[in-house]
Amino acid sequence: MQIQNILQAQKEFSKTPNPLNIQFRKTNLEKLRELIINNQDFLCEAIYKDFGKSKFDTFTTEISFVLNDIDYYLKNLKSLSKPQKVKTNLSNQLGNSKIYSEPLGCILVIGAWNYPYQLSLSPIIAALAAGNCCILKPSEIAENTMKAMSKLINASFPSEYLHVYEGGIEETTELLKLKFDKIFFTGSTKVGKIVYKAAAENLTPVTLELGGKSPVIISKNANLEVAAKRIIWGKFLNAGQTCVAPDYLLVHESIRGQFLKILKKYIDKFKYEANSIHYTKIINEKNFVRLINLIDKNKVYLGGKYNNPKLYIEPTVLTDIDWNDPIMQEEIFGPLLPVLTFNDFNSMINSLLELEKPLSAYLFSDDSKEKKAFLERFSFGGGCINDVIMHLGNKNLPFGGVGSSGMGRYHGKFGFEAFSHQKPILERVTWGEPNIKYPPYSEKKLSWIKKIL
Repeated sequence: MQIQNILQAQKEFSKTPNPLNIQFRKTNLEKLRELIINNQDFLCEAIYKDFGKSKFDTFTTEISFVLNDIDYYLKNLKSLSKPQKVKTNLSNQLGNSKIYSEPLGCILVIGAWNYPYQLSLSPIIAALAAGNCCILKPSEIAENTMKAMSKLINASFPSEYLHVYEGGIEETTELLKLKFDKIFFTGSTKVGKIVYKAAAENLTPVTLELGGKSPVIISKNANLEVAAKRIIWGKFLNAGQTCVAPDYLLVHESIRGQFLKILKKYIDKFKYEANSIHYTKIINEKNFVRLINLIDKNKVYLGGKYNNPKLYIEPTVLTDIDWNDPIMQEEIFGPLLPVLTFNDFNSMINSLLELEKPLSAYLFSDDSKEKKAFLERFSFGGGCINDVIMHLGNKNLPFGGVGSSGMGRYHGKFGFEAFSHQKPILERVTWGEPNIKYPPYSEKKLSWIKKIL
């Protein structure tokens, strides 16, 4: 069936009472949950072919996120869908005011390759919970996971409600010509601009989850052992192919040597070796070549070795880096960690303000003034103090970028709102209305209007 016909069928289905029905939504979320649980081995096999990712990492960074999303909406869907009562101002008395959350209609979700299950299915789950019909276009770069999701979902759900559309750039371009009620895209800033431009042709609203160079600031007041341990875990998770991974370090000059030694200790301890069950390969040859071209051999403090046939790059720490180095001109998205230094905290923040706003930022410090400056002066999508990445695991926090790192947000109730129209309704009684707003007007009426308004 052509994708245009599937979208048309979804538009017709979205007009029926079914998607609006809370129990219908719950039933299908439960169905999706059972589908994932019963096919975990199949899903793990597919992602292993793409990344060499272990079952442990697949569950903790992919499947657990998706299952937790489903559980959240099953538990909270009734309260999220309930009309929200708000105050009614004096001029609209006697009456009551409510905000109704209604589905947008037909949603296109374009997923990313680096966490292909989480970044495809999590927005789909939020969209279905909000009462929409969906077409999912996973990234073709992670080909085996794309085919796995297509096989399971298309065999289990009617296409007029939920459909996975396989393909590459040509198929995505075809999709973007169609009129959806919302487009949700996760990927690079470059492609995000293409999606945004295409959506504008149909006045389609978008959520863009993009990226950027996410800094980690290590203050002289930080717990260096904790900082190093958490940074190494977060940076080399998924071999650095994480949109909120630490991109580079800004280390206070006074602790540089000490901190580098601690970084080395934890890299050695965690044993990021080729064929390790807790370290993945680079997704493809194109990205592999891009990354090794960013390694300046004269600035390698640790690592720097790679294996082309296995698409393996060992954790690499680079020092004596400055802002003009090629590695500082783009998001790294791989296991390369540049280290820069600073002497004055406020001056360092000033330098960050000259850059594009990143998707995430992290500070390791026990100094309250530094925390205050980091939070109040530096704009970024979201982040942590004394940790990295873990803010994604809290469903009570929104996730999204700002500026060139994206627009819109999701996770938890914020995901429900992202795929809903907040419809305001004022309902008034039909008795007891004064005639003050109706003609003919007078100075006396104007005097009363000024007091009321």
